[in-house]
Amino acid sequence: MIEKYLKKTDFENFDDFKANYELNIPQDFNFAYDVVDGWAAKEPNKRALLWTNDQGESRSYTFSDLKEITDRTAGYFASLGIGKGDMVMAILKRRAEFWFTIIALHKIGAVIIPATHLLTSKDIIYRANAASIKAIVCDGDPIIIDHVNQAMPDSPTIEKQISIGPIIPEGWDDFHAGISQAQPFERPAEPTANHDPIIVSFTSGTTGDPKMVMLDSVYPLAHIVTAKYWQNLHENSIHLTIADTGWLKAVWGKLYGQWLVGATVFVYDHEKFAPADILEVLSKYRVTSLCAPPTIFRFLIREDMTRYDLSALEWCTIAGEALNPEVYERFYQLTGIQLREGYGQSETTLTVFTSPWVQPKPGSMGLPNPHYDIDLMTAEGVPAKAGEQGQIVIRYGEKYPAGLFNGYYRNQTLTDEAMSEGIYYTGDLAWKDEDGYFWFVGRADDVIKSSGYRIGPFEVESALMTHPDIVECAITGIADEIRGQIVKATVVLAHDRKHKAGEQLAKEIQDHVKQVTAPYKYPRVIEFVEELPKTISGKIRRVEIRAQDLS
Repeated sequence: MIEKYLKKTDFENFDDFKANYELNIPQDFNFAYDVVDGWAAKEPNKRALLWTNDQGESRSYTFSDLKEITDRTAGYFASLGIGKGDMVMAILKRRAEFWFTIIALHKIGAVIIPATHLLTSKDIIYRANAASIKAIVCDGDPIIIDHVNQAMPDSPTIEKQISIGPIIPEGWDDFHAGISQAQPFERPAEPTANHDPIIVSFTSGTTGDPKMVMLDSVYPLAHIVTAKYWQNLHENSIHLTIADTGWLKAVWGKLYGQWLVGATVFVYDHEKFAPADILEVLSKYRVTSLCAPPTIFRFLIREDMTRYDLSALEWCTIAGEALNPEVYERFYQLTGIQLREGYGQSETTLTVFTSPWVQPKPGSMGLPNPHYDIDLMTAEGVPAKAGEQGQIVIRYGEKYPAGLFNGYYRNQTLTDEAMSEGIYYTGDLAWKDEDGYFWFVGRADDVIKSSGYRIGPFEVESALMTHPDIVECAITGIADEIRGQIVKATVVLAHDRKHKAGEQLAKEIQDHVKQVTAPYKYPRVIEFVEELPKTISGKIRRVEIRAQDLS
């Protein structure tokens, strides 16, 4: 399949990849028809999706199954008045219906807005009005149903509420009854243009209201690198990405690139994360590839992994936050598998990563993806030298790269702030070593300037996380008359270590950091808390910690 979209698919080394990777973008590309239905025509019995849950249930879908189901799902949506360009919110957890819904909406040319089940009625109201959402498709969980119902009086654009069950409230449409009776949707005569939007994703930034990232029809093609050259997938792979479908990480790891290379997408639908259960399903279903945030791996390595048969596991990748080196080392000791980091944003696909051709450097993001023109730019607007911090930027010219977002929907001001004179500014700082590997520093607004030093929160947090008593932490700067700013650590202790909170442990932690990293970075202030303030997507809100310190 990917041969249709790449000038060259096999590379000898990273230099070859860097020099010769080139995406071939067809006119009027539509992932649903060209890839999903394409596989159904080519290999109808090829397994596309293996869905399991924490109740012991499992269901397998071939590409032929998906074509039949999504044709009828698209026909059902069309019968409800959903058409090209309409905005549809999907709150579907890890249910198989997410895949039916997103592919069906792609066939229609409608726009999906993935949303987490953690949204409150206030969150739904904001999104509904910001994007003029026409319909909501959601899991029939009583809490989700209640939040949607509470939002309805203040969400005038919503015309249809569709539940996949088990609860189908009065006034709601029944998803499964609808598709069982629907006529299959026929591909429209008017094609989906490459610039047409297919996803609007609400980013959960650490400041302000969520922004609406607009992604177009060719966005899926940029994820070939994600699946083929980062996750190292092939047609016999069974790949699990641990992510809720409310986040874009789901389409990074549970849809586009994976099906472009012909891998099986494995889904473990669970309500509560338990590391032992993850290890059990990896063993039982012979999963070959796993992608998850470093936090997940931190929990996995605390289990007795020798109890599980992980012999089928070939490859592991991490994303969502930077990797602490001690997690890398311990997982490698236990499995012989090197964790390979990847970095990107909602506004991009994979931009920096550790490919199969290169040796991972624990804690490094890896090397820039040659699909994009990536650079590190200093505050003076010049490329950063080796060892020098700079903001990660993507240069774009007349040939706008597939995968880079098309601006913030309905917010030209924010778009202009992020994109100007052919450059997209990510807002993330990094430095590169002599080999060209990037090392994450932090958000530009989070960097601490103390006594002439520029200190990135992540490097101090990495040092703190090697202390056995700490399970979570956040580094911020607080004003200081002498040094300008000093480093503060807000720390969450392990449950069985909470009784140790106090001056003695604080001193011990400070001494520990001085041994692990450069002494000038150590936190001069340590605060022990029960939990850290976070966004709805789990990102630490350092801005809230800073605000509390000023109050």
